[in-house]
Amino acid sequence: MAALDTHSSRIPHRDLIGLVDFSVPSAVPRLQLVDVAGGRVISHHLVAHGKGSDPANTGVVQKFSNRPGSNASSHGAFLTANSYYGKHGKSRRLIGLDPENDNALARAIVIHSASYVDPIMARSQGRIGRSLGCFTLTRGDLSEVLSRLGEGRMLFAAR
Repeated sequence: MAALDTHSSRIPHRDLIGLVDFSVPSAVPRLQLVDVAGGRVISHHLVAHGKGSDPANTGVVQKFSNRPGSNASSHGAFLTANSYYGKHGKSRRLIGLDPENDNALARAIVIHSASYVDPIMARSQGRIGRSLGCFTLTRGDLSEVLSRLGEGRMLFAAR
């Protein structure tokens, strides 16, 4: 909520936010969509972290980076921007609002889906696959997340 207040002038839609808890393993649904006014979690989703954040592929974030080419996840507040169709199909751009993630747009850190984010893999291997720093969801969850977490909202990631 502090980040939402800090960046209030840049976040036009404050009714719903996305929260990513990178302190828990990737096999756990760690992206929550939160109804701010109602004070309740609407939904939970699996979300990948970057390869550079977990070099040993343990399923747990070890570090963050904002550096281009790091293939790591960044933390902090992001503004959801426009959606587009790219390599992974429909995706949503993110603009980093903090010094720890202000390269997100230039690094092409986005929300998209991929086959390596899979509940069966999460159960059998205790982890899901890793991205190149993007917030990657299951194919089945992408449509709901992109529509609810539309342009002009906040996504906040932390450990």
